[in-house]
Amino acid sequence: MNRAGREAAVRRIVEQSPPRVPPEVYADAVRRGGRLLRRRAAARRALWLLLCAAVVAFTVWALTVEPWVEPPSETTPPVTGWEGW
Repeated sequence: MNRAGREAAVRRIVEQSPPRVPPEVYADAVRRGGRLLRRRAAARRALWLLLCAAVVAFTVWALTVEPWVEPPSETTPPVTGWEGW
């Protein structure tokens, strides 16, 4: 039997009867699918919470440390006693 003949035989088998799923398999699939959806939703919420916490932590750090401000120069000593010149 060549490939076209096998494909035709499979199509006949599939088209003759609708697929039947045993009730216990269907119930298991629905239960597992629901659990999978709940896990994905929980993971998504956890990642959003982590992202928000990171943004808040970065904002607090940036406002506290102020990394955009140039630190004062410490290479030259302060000039004192020049008022008399």
